[in-house]
Amino acid sequence: MTKESFHINGENLVKKVKELIAEGNVRKITIYDKYDKELASFPLTFGLIGVLVMPMLAAIGAIAALVGECKIMVEREDVNNEVHTE
Repeated sequence: MTKESFHINGENLVKKVKELIAEGNVRKITIYDKYDKELASFPLTFGLIGVLVMPMLAAIGAIAALVGECKIMVEREDVNNEVHTE
């Protein structure tokens, strides 16, 4: 599992989260304010369907309206370290 962080302003938060979800290898997204206080955490599973994503995006939109700048911490599946057996 690898971790990556992005500093972003609130108005681009929903757009960035949608991009991350579309990548498919993201396991968890955590949003922090500019003081590193955790605001929300969203675990993502394989096969997450649009119906389940919509409430999450609505919550992220509400957070975006309240914060000026924030940090997104992303946990990704490590595709390079997968073990293949034949």
